[in-house]
Amino acid sequence: MLEIVQAGGPVMVPIILCSIIAAAIVLERVWTLQRDRVLPKNLTAQVHGWLSHDELDAQHLQRLHQSSPLGQILATGLANRHAPREIVKEKVEDAGRHAVHELEHYLGTLGTIAAVSPLLGLLGTVLGMIRMFSALTAGGIGNPTALAGGIGEALITTAAGLMVAIPALIGHRYLRGRVDGLVVEMEKETMKFLETMLSYSQASTELRSAEHEAAAPRKRRA
Repeated sequence: MLEIVQAGGPVMVPIILCSIIAAAIVLERVWTLQRDRVLPKNLTAQVHGWLSHDELDAQHLQRLHQSSPLGQILATGLANRHAPREIVKEKVEDAGRHAVHELEHYLGTLGTIAAVSPLLGLLGTVLGMIRMFSALTAGGIGNPTALAGGIGEALITTAAGLMVAIPALIGHRYLRGRVDGLVVEMEKETMKFLETMLSYSQASTELRSAEHEAAAPRKRRA
C-alpha cells in the first residue's frame, strides 16, 4: 500500500486527507442524526404533561433546550408562549432554522470533498503525464522505468480520487436525505405542538379573565 501511495506522487497526500475527513464526517453524522437523538420519543407528551400540571419552569425549559434539536424548538415556543401568536411562530421558525443548520453541519464539507477529489485525481494524472513526457524528452523511449513511473502516477491518482469521491458522494446524498426526512418530521411535531400550546395558552387567558370578571362584582358589593 505504501508503495502505491509513493508511486502516486505528492497529490496522494491531499487525496488521503480528504478520505480521512470524509470518513470522519460520515461516521459523526450517522451517529448524530439518529432519530432518537433528534426526535426523542414521548418528548411532546412529556411537555404536554408539564403544561397540564403547571410544572413548567426555567429548569424544565433549560433541560428541554439541551435535550435535542426538537427540544430546542419546543423550548423556544414555550419560553414565548404568552406572547402574541405571530411572535411565537416567528420565534419558533427562527429556532427551527438554527436546528436545521445544526443537522446539516459538515455536509457542505462532505459535498466539497466529493467534488474536489476527482479534480485532485485529475491533477495527479496531468502531473504524471508531464513527468512521462519529460522523461521522453530527456531520454527518449529508451528509459522505460521513467515512462512507466509517469503512467503509474497518472493512473493511481485518478483511481484514488474516484475511490474517495464516490463514497463521499453516496454518503452526502444519504445524509442529505436523512436530514430532509428528520426536518419534515420536526415540522409536523412542532406545528402540532404549537397549535396545542397556543390553544392551551388562550384557554388559560380566558379562564383568568373570567375569574377576574367574576371577582369584580363581589368586590363592588363588599
